[in-house]
This record gives sequence, structure tokens and C-alpha cells, in this order.
Amino acid sequence: MLWFIISLIVIGAIAGFIARALVPGKDPMGIGATILLGIVGSFVGGFLADVLFRSDAQDRGISPSGIIGSIIGAIIVLLVYRAVTRRGSRV
Repeated sequence: MLWFIISLIVIGAIAGFIARALVPGKDPMGIGATILLGIVGSFVGGFLADVLFRSDAQDRGISPSGIIGSIIGAIIVLLVYRAVTRRGSRV
């Protein structure tokens, strides 16, 4: 269980930092928020991989994906985060 938590944090940090580097613009996030972005992105990427590439016989629900899926999921989460925060600041 401890190894799973450590690997989740490490993969989350890598995916979060790469996603923030690939998406242009400034993001006022600290290291913790970047790790959280990567972790949530990992689950989003895993969910999308389940939906797109697995049949019903292989359905395992939401699972952490590989680093590529984590990065893609983190980019999606980052873009959604930006859209939500920009919309709220224009009030």
C-alpha cells in the first residue's frame, strides 16, 4: 500500500509538471497542486483508456493509467481548471 501511494505521488508529479510545461500560459500552482493535478489526470487518463480501448468483458472501472495517459489526462484537467477559473474571474 505504501509503494502504491509513493508511486502515485511520483507519477502525479511527473505528469503534472509535463502537463504544465506543454500547456502554454501561467498557472499559479504550487508543487502540491501540481502533484494533485497529475494524480487526477492519471485517473482521468485511465478512465478514458477504459472507455476507448476496452470491451465490456475487460471492464475494470477507473484505474490508474500509464505515464502517457496520465499526461493526457492532466492536460485535460488543466484546461478544464483554466476554463472554470477564468469564467469565475470575469464576474
